[in-house]
Amino acid sequence: MPKKKTGARKKAENRREREKQLRASRSTIDLAKHPCNASMECDKCQRRQKNRAFCYFCNSVQKLPICAQCGKTKCMMKSSDCVIKHAGVYSTGLAMVGAICDFCEAWVCHGRKCLSTHACACPLTDAECVECERGVWDHGGRIFSCSFCHNFLCEDDQFEHQASCQVLEAETFKCVSCNRLGQHSCLRCKACFCDDHTRSKVFKQEKGKRPPCPKCGHETQETKDLSMSTRSLKFGRQTGAEEGDGASGYDAYWKNLSSDKYGDPGYHEEEEDEYEAEDDEEEEDESRKDSDTESSDLFTNLNLGRTYASGYAHYEEQDN
Repeated sequence: MPKKKTGARKKAENRREREKQLRASRSTIDLAKHPCNASMECDKCQRRQKNRAFCYFCNSVQKLPICAQCGKTKCMMKSSDCVIKHAGVYSTGLAMVGAICDFCEAWVCHGRKCLSTHACACPLTDAECVECERGVWDHGGRIFSCSFCHNFLCEDDQFEHQASCQVLEAETFKCVSCNRLGQHSCLRCKACFCDDHTRSKVFKQEKGKRPPCPKCGHETQETKDLSMSTRSLKFGRQTGAEEGDGASGYDAYWKNLSSDKYGDPGYHEEEEDEYEAEDDEEEEDESRKDSDTESSDLFTNLNLGRTYASGYAHYEEQDN
């Protein structure tokens, strides 16, 4: 029989497990909670934006800059990690910063660890919105990640994208390589794959993880766990259902459209308004024509004699 665990051994194992989880959580910080993507309010223009070295709107420097790696606003000098030594003095403001990150456009403090590790581990290195294709330097908002396809999104497009992210680029849930039902879905390629076609020679499946997409290598998810929907066509042969008279496809589409239009009482009111407007225009045109004819009749019997415009004036000059 195995030896019974003592209390000290149990505590040591629990401590090691907690430390392991803490190390794993540090490496995978949520993008919305990362210090380089924190929310900041400008001291001058009072506009809320992403953590930046300079305000995106008024280009002013903040009084209390936030470190993009550790998130601190004051250096206490408790360890000898600082590149610039300030023994016994707490440094804040520009005395605390050491660099500006080229990717997230935020201050990095003068700690040796932050300066040496942030540029390589910055989560906004390739942060370009998948919808509008704007980077960190092109807009003032924060960067988010789609919870389905894990692509970068800006504040303007995050809700609209996530509402339409679970839509396949196909009309059925069948595998793109065969005719079987796709059990795994890739939310980046917007395609379904069966069990056989998820096995790829390029992208290997890691132990304990879901199979990768054979096209892009992104981790797939089971279709039954998602609220996936297929592509719907608003105009085309699939829109009109076959009726009793045999009309389907485009004919049914136009029939349904015309029946909806003529069955609407507002449509007839619009028609009457159009007819009344046309009648008014015709009456105005007739009244204009009558006024033109009356004015022309007034000058028909008017005789101005021989003028230069008539071409006879030069004869009178010769006679004189």
